[in-house]
Amino acid sequence: MNGAESLVHTLVKSGLKTCFANPGTSEMHFVAALDRIPGLRCVLGLQENIVTGMADGYWRMSGRPAATLLHCGPGLANGLANLHNARRARSGIVNIVGDQATYHRPYDAQLTADTEGWARPVSAWVRTATDSRRVGQDAAVAVQAARTAPGGIATLILPADTAWNEGGEPAEALPVPAIQPPDPHAVRGAARLLREKRNVLILLGGPALRAEAQALAHRIATATGARVLAEMSNARVERGRGRLQLERVPYPVDAAVEALKDVEHLILVNSKAPVGFFAYPGKPSLHYPEGATVHPLTRYEEDCIAGLRALAEELGAPEVAVPDPGPRPEVARGAPTPEGLARTLAAVMPEGAIITDESVSFGRGFYPHTHAAPPHDWLQITGGAIGCGMPLATGAAIGAGGDRRVINLQADGSGMYTLQALWTQAREKLPVTTIILSNRKYQILIGEYQNVGANPGPTAMSMLDLGNPDLDWLQLAQGMGVEAARATTLEQCGDLLAQSCASNAPFLIELMI
Repeated sequence: MNGAESLVHTLVKSGLKTCFANPGTSEMHFVAALDRIPGLRCVLGLQENIVTGMADGYWRMSGRPAATLLHCGPGLANGLANLHNARRARSGIVNIVGDQATYHRPYDAQLTADTEGWARPVSAWVRTATDSRRVGQDAAVAVQAARTAPGGIATLILPADTAWNEGGEPAEALPVPAIQPPDPHAVRGAARLLREKRNVLILLGGPALRAEAQALAHRIATATGARVLAEMSNARVERGRGRLQLERVPYPVDAAVEALKDVEHLILVNSKAPVGFFAYPGKPSLHYPEGATVHPLTRYEEDCIAGLRALAEELGAPEVAVPDPGPRPEVARGAPTPEGLARTLAAVMPEGAIITDESVSFGRGFYPHTHAAPPHDWLQITGGAIGCGMPLATGAAIGAGGDRRVINLQADGSGMYTLQALWTQAREKLPVTTIILSNRKYQILIGEYQNVGANPGPTAMSMLDLGNPDLDWLQLAQGMGVEAARATTLEQCGDLLAQSCASNAPFLIELMI
């Protein structure tokens, strides 16, 4: 048995089910092992940033790491943007990155790179295999690292000779460290704050945005008068009927500062105290008052459900129902607006839908108009590296088992970064509807240009405009094997969305905004 075969056997023994791949020459023995050894579904992405984005979406919906197969250091570099997003989402991923044979590295051939150096900023664990006899053990440790709470990126660099040399031995799965319990002192401190202080904000992030945690937070807030918000960018929020009508910390600085101006005490539940996405001249970096106290109830590696439950019991907070959001909205009519699209989405989406949101500036106000939708999951861009939406949707569809409709709300500019994900959706026959928000410009950057005190002139606008020539999303989608249609009104968009949700195939709607 060679090292590559021991690697595949170990990944399967460790519970992995899927490998998102874009292989090259250095990985051919790994590819051959994947061909011979059953147990891993192999999904091809046409560029490495598609591969890493799919692995992120897969973890967010399945809670299991997938493997990626990336071609040497430059292939890893291609995938770094969505690995950055995955790190911010605290997603578990096992990267397998090919490399030059150990004896060939000193010759500095063209693909030789500082692969470890590129991997470290996005990885919780990095190792370069040195011996085929230990590749299986290396892989088992990589999976353990990826699955350690709250989830992390493990990168195993596989020199070609460690894959093809004989002597490989599969390793058994290693135990995953249990998630840490909440600190009783933190629970008692939070209870004291809630009993004695006013203007307390409970800020939820990570798994604290699942329905059970939301219900506990609502119970605590109802008993104490505290506010509850979600972080600005979240890996996965369970939303819709039966879930809390949560709002997020706003993205714009002025709106965030206004929303948090009265906060005197901040209780963090698997979250981070709000700071600006960027710095702006004359505006604060902290979005909460400088004099506010910050109290972590549970940290990322701690059990937020147990922490919230212990806090509710410490306070003696009674059970309380989550408020009814009111009637489900109807499909909006007329020209597309953010509010109208949100209502149309809430009116048409099926129960159990998964929303992947890279709508950027157009979608900042979607939340208030989608509370009355059926129960669904909402996945956001977490690290700010655009180009995550389509790969995230693709991986989420696979991670959810392929039987839940995924609706990707996608800005056109960021969609062009990773549109090859449509090809994978077509190849894998995934139930993904992509709604392209087509304004043919980098609208967010026009706003950011003004935020720094400037007005864009002709040169600046030429760098922020996607016209001349216009992008033709219908032809782009059809060229990737995905059926597509254009909508200019919300009625048309609603009809097309409903039709796509009745199918098991991918579909793209270009919504002219």
